[in-house]
Amino acid sequence: MPVDQSQTGAFHLQWDLVGRGWARCHLADGSNHASLTVSYCTDALADLLAATGGLYGQGRSSRFSFDAEPQELRWVLRHAGEAIDVTIYKFPDLAVSSDLPDCDGTVIWESAHPRRAFSHAVLDTAQNVLSQHGEAGYRAQ
Repeated sequence: MPVDQSQTGAFHLQWDLVGRGWARCHLADGSNHASLTVSYCTDALADLLAATGGLYGQGRSSRFSFDAEPQELRWVLRHAGEAIDVTIYKFPDLAVSSDLPDCDGTVIWESAHPRRAFSHAVLDTAQNVLSQHGEAGYRAQ
């Protein structure tokens, strides 16, 4: 059963556990949508939460990657005034792309959202996953 979509402002985020060890992250705003499939090799949802929270401290940007076996989906979050600029780059092979600059990847998502709206969408989505599956259920999936 899919997790309810979190809707805050124009940014929509949904996180579905699909099969053992896989998740699907759906992003949408007024003009774009993307669906990213990620593996269990990293704790992608925790990385998204940590990077988002880091933008409330001294950090002006955060980077993290989703492992899409074999692709890398590299997220770059930049704090720009009251907005968060979100860019996601796709690289064909995580094993060789970790040292490559962002410009060598293909942009698959680019948007800007008020920091509060983006952060609340991420937090609400994580809370929905926890409410639906619980910590033990999430780890089991």
